[in-house]
Amino acid sequence: MLDIALLPGEYAVCRLTAGATLPHALSSGLRGTDVVTVSWTSDGISVICPTDRAPAQAVVETAWRCLRVTAPPELASTGSLAALVDPLAEARVSAVTFSTFDTDYLLVPAVRLTEGTAALQRAGHRVIG
Repeated sequence: MLDIALLPGEYAVCRLTAGATLPHALSSGLRGTDVVTVSWTSDGISVICPTDRAPAQAVVETAWRCLRVTAPPELASTGSLAALVDPLAEARVSAVTFSTFDTDYLLVPAVRLTEGTAALQRAGHRVIG
């Protein structure tokens, strides 16, 4: 069982062209629970951020809700991300995941939040928020 916190507000999944400059607003003045993650590849730059921080020049997919595993899983443990994604897949709820050194995050479509959190709770996880 994992404890999962529902972060406030909506999130965006964004794509910038390769070599684009990241706006300063992505890293400045993060509020309490805000999360921003950036991934660079030769194909482009992917950004996940609160909707109000989405880069203006990006292709943006919005209306995601962000869930954070509150008790950090051990880096060497296996299956913690699968324990989150599998129940969502069974409930036919899309998910975008990312991990930091400290914990795992997943985004579910805002319109499917109720179904997603219910699926996680049925799988034995505790969703807070």
